[in-house]
Amino acid sequence: MKKIIKITLSLICTLSLLLGCFTGCSDDGQADGGDGLSIVTTLFPAYDFARNIAGDNAEVSLLLSPGVEAHSYEPTPKDMVTIEECDFFIYNGGESETWVDSVIDSSDGNFTALKMLDCAGALLEEDHDESEGHNHEGDEAGYDEHIWTSPKICIDICTAIKDELCRLDSENSDAYEQAYNEYIQKLGELDSAIAETVNNAERKEIIFADRFPFKYFAEEYGLAYYAAFPGCSTQTEPSAAKIAELIERVNEDDIPVVFYVEMSNQKVADTISESTNAEKLLFHSCHNLTKDEMDAGEDYISLMYKNLDNLSIALN
Repeated sequence: MKKIIKITLSLICTLSLLLGCFTGCSDDGQADGGDGLSIVTTLFPAYDFARNIAGDNAEVSLLLSPGVEAHSYEPTPKDMVTIEECDFFIYNGGESETWVDSVIDSSDGNFTALKMLDCAGALLEEDHDESEGHNHEGDEAGYDEHIWTSPKICIDICTAIKDELCRLDSENSDAYEQAYNEYIQKLGELDSAIAETVNNAERKEIIFADRFPFKYFAEEYGLAYYAAFPGCSTQTEPSAAKIAELIERVNEDDIPVVFYVEMSNQKVADTISESTNAEKLLFHSCHNLTKDEMDAGEDYISLMYKNLDNLSIALN
């Protein structure tokens, strides 16, 4: 669990002045837009949704620098000032962002905060039953925080962002509504494309030789799933029994693909792929992007379509 951040506002301001911190985004953080509202986000999906809806009417900042692993992030004093000075702060919430509660509780700022987890009914990482197609590690259940992996939930998140933007900046509400409608149409098309692929597939089973931040995705589209780790577990190595179980599953069900997630060392995927005939492919969770992905103009929708291409291979 993250340490609770206990830094007074006066200390933050002193440090930020020494560092030249009043810039509106982190050292390598991404910012879009011009004059207008200041929006600060903790994860790439929120950043991407906000910039698509706000357009040129806001400056949108992402606290995570490209390539930073979201679960190891802790805010710097500069990040704290950035949040304090913004108009609209969008965060995910949950176990990975417990530091946010302290920021909000101790803040003297007037920013509005939106917790994305409030836009969806949270699912437990582990069901602890004998349901076919679910991975069971025996760990204590926790809530899965990766709600954005379901495009349908993303529409609900975007609706909450749009509503807040219209409230904060009513003069530009028509622009926000138009951009929102255009963007959720793209999300709807993505959802339909995934559903069609799954419905027409030969199998409905996926194997993740890695962590599994895709429960909302799998549940939405009716996919059975097996993984080396539940959620974004802090475990570094699965048990030998778990690896053997996944290898057996791949061989018995003739699974053509084992997935790994971005920023993974891919060791488990390599082991299972080498022990079977399965191809190793990426399934991107979109927590954050690398610098190369940023430079290439990748976004949530483009990465999810790449996931869909790999999913189609896995299911056929």
